[in-house]
Amino acid sequence: MTNRRTFLKQTSLLAIAPASAVLSRAQTPDQNSVVGETAFGKIRGEEVQGVKIFKGVPYGASTAGQNRFMPPKDPMPWTGIRDALHYGLSTPQSDPAAHAGAVRSTEGEDCLVLNVWTPALKDGRKRPVLFWCHGGGFVSGSGSTPGTDGANLARRGDVVVVTINHRLNVLGFTYLAEFGGADFAASGDAGMLDIVHALRWVRNNIEQFGGDPNTVMIFGQSGGGRKVGTLLAMPSAKGLFHRAVIESGPTIRLVERDQAIRVSELLLAKLNVGKTQVRDLQKMPVERIMSAYFSVVKDMAGLDQMTQGFSPTVDGNAVPKHPFHPTASTISADVPLMLGSTRTEMTLQSDEAAFSLDETGMRSRLKSLAPGESEMLIDVYRNLNPRATPSDLFFLIASDYRYGAPIMKIAERRAALHKGPVYLYYFTWETPVQGGRLKSPHTMEIPFAFDNVQISRQLTGGGPDAMALADKLSDTWIAFARTGDPNTPKLPHWPTFNPTERPTMVINNQSKVVSDPIREQRLAMFRALNLA
Repeated sequence: MTNRRTFLKQTSLLAIAPASAVLSRAQTPDQNSVVGETAFGKIRGEEVQGVKIFKGVPYGASTAGQNRFMPPKDPMPWTGIRDALHYGLSTPQSDPAAHAGAVRSTEGEDCLVLNVWTPALKDGRKRPVLFWCHGGGFVSGSGSTPGTDGANLARRGDVVVVTINHRLNVLGFTYLAEFGGADFAASGDAGMLDIVHALRWVRNNIEQFGGDPNTVMIFGQSGGGRKVGTLLAMPSAKGLFHRAVIESGPTIRLVERDQAIRVSELLLAKLNVGKTQVRDLQKMPVERIMSAYFSVVKDMAGLDQMTQGFSPTVDGNAVPKHPFHPTASTISADVPLMLGSTRTEMTLQSDEAAFSLDETGMRSRLKSLAPGESEMLIDVYRNLNPRATPSDLFFLIASDYRYGAPIMKIAERRAALHKGPVYLYYFTWETPVQGGRLKSPHTMEIPFAFDNVQISRQLTGGGPDAMALADKLSDTWIAFARTGDPNTPKLPHWPTFNPTERPTMVINNQSKVVSDPIREQRLAMFRALNLA
């Protein structure tokens, strides 16, 4: 099984590609310049093919120095017109050891920035706002990637698209309240509070950009989907969004406080900082903190950071309870939810050897993945997929173990609240790239939702089938943003999910609704994962 760091390297082409972080305020305005107004000052963007684009817009102050590990603050207002022509900084996320002891030039602690794509400014229209949470776990990533450029979506749907950067890893999710007291009470969820702060920016500013602050859809894939799930359990986020989409990002449980404390102790030990000297962390060079973080992660090799550390903490305040354990959070229960996964998520996240496994290799990997249950799972999946190779079986089982089954359990627990509607999908379209061996990989939803299959040709192939499916799915995501109902004339009628029939939209060239499409696998996986 590939480790977390290997996975992030493999997905970097898709998820981590920030452009220049320099904000030039001296650039000469040209005929494509447009000026928008925010509560903190005016910003200059550009218009491209009818879409107004603003990049690197501050929604929060720098998180360096005394603001490190603290809840986000508003940026200082500025005078004149600030250029918003380039993407801003991503939060520090690279190992200084790999960059001559420094963080990359595109990274920094002044990272609370967002990007806006809109068809019009201040025209009185009430456009839906699609607010994207990027992937990369809670470890890495950026809202500045080519594949999540919002221009096509804004142009197609007459909607406003917002993507954001926020704190991650050690800077966003280190629980220091046990040692630093009340001042550090929210440090274990600082990165999530950044997202809430960005949603407040949307509430207070988006009308100036042609959007409706009362029609905001949060959506995200992988780690971004996990952020969406976490926002559904946060009291401070309630009312700031009105639809939610979780794409291949199951967040049933977060980090428990006791475990978060243990990880913080490991970090302090690496830094030679006493438990009563937490404030010293705010004075250190960020490179030193990042180096210690990577050292702790190396020591934690094999553990899931999603539940073991440097991820959101159930601290009893910012996040009162797990998002979907033992039941779904009731905090934003009335918000319509659309969610799903792909059939072979793990083809993107596995090493090269996983594509040529023999029987012994397959069984060994699955034994490590699901101790005590691997033989049962192999028997069930082989019976239902008799032509599958050992590698095929590994990908199917590992994908359902990590993504498919937990997503289905979330749908079940959310529907049991009998509040907001739930819509479940299962993405089975297979990409032709790399000779078709990826089948339906992790991240596959992104280019279709964003109508960016040409931009993301390295994942989709960009052929006519991909273009036709994007035409259907981007309209589906837009419809859900606008109404809370994903139904469009381009797909069969999509009923709300219920735990009895379990209707699911199976997405392919010819999509169809199927009741409980992988029932036997699901039941076996619920047993293996102890998901009652």
